[in-house]
Amino acid sequence: MSTIGIGQAAILGVVEGVTEFLPVSSTGHLKITEGLMGIPVDDKAVVAFTAVIQVGAIAAVLVYFFKDIVRIVSAWGRGLVDREERYHHDYKFAWWVIYATIPIVVVGLAAKPLIESTLASLWVVAGSLIVGSGLMWAADQIGRHKRGEDDTTFKDAMLVGCSQILALLFPGFSRSGATMATGLLLDLERVAATRLSFFLGIPALTGAGLYELKDAVGAGVDALPLAVGTLVSFAVAYASIAWLLKFVAKHSFNAFVIYRIVVGLLLFGLLGAGVLTA
Repeated sequence: MSTIGIGQAAILGVVEGVTEFLPVSSTGHLKITEGLMGIPVDDKAVVAFTAVIQVGAIAAVLVYFFKDIVRIVSAWGRGLVDREERYHHDYKFAWWVIYATIPIVVVGLAAKPLIESTLASLWVVAGSLIVGSGLMWAADQIGRHKRGEDDTTFKDAMLVGCSQILALLFPGFSRSGATMATGLLLDLERVAATRLSFFLGIPALTGAGLYELKDAVGAGVDALPLAVGTLVSFAVAYASIAWLLKFVAKHSFNAFVIYRIVVGLLLFGLLGAGVLTA
């Protein structure tokens, strides 16, 4: 019997699509939603399901940034055969994304049992939401917001890529939140930090989804709920990406900081009152 029904899959798809690229923690919101619907958050099938529907959100990034991705991949391909092309920023950036993905892959494989058990606790999610809020607020205040996307360096990519590990180990911290905050600390503009977060998330999240696909099906999740959750995630994520880029161009991250603190405190309250189980 499937662990997740079609209706539940659609709801989780909406939650994933809205929160995957907003700095509010998609994993945290998914776990909270699963808990409210009575779905065991540490069930292997559920963990795999949430990883797979992320592919829908990543597909939205691929479609939204299609022209940019084609430009970068084309520059990378040309650089492989033409030495002169290797001085092009897009060629270097393609390699930086590859290198910056390696740390999270290594940690993800090594810590997989811990990530799927102890660290999946909603207590961890609540604490990470609040702690991550502090980092985001500090980064937005300290960062000078003076460097654009073309000013990014190998160091920037590696530091931002490594920051994804925080969200991997502490669900609720938010991959988007960690990467955007790191970008801001490196003095990137808000839009530049946000776009860098998108590009660095593509290989890591796609790889995680494909890696978990066999476990999701084999652990008891039917193909139809997986398809529904993924398609809904794609549609909602596309709209979310467009909105976020417009928002950060004119606003600070304070609204997200406040929201995260409220959700974290609310989650602590629900867990303490026994309404939700960790």
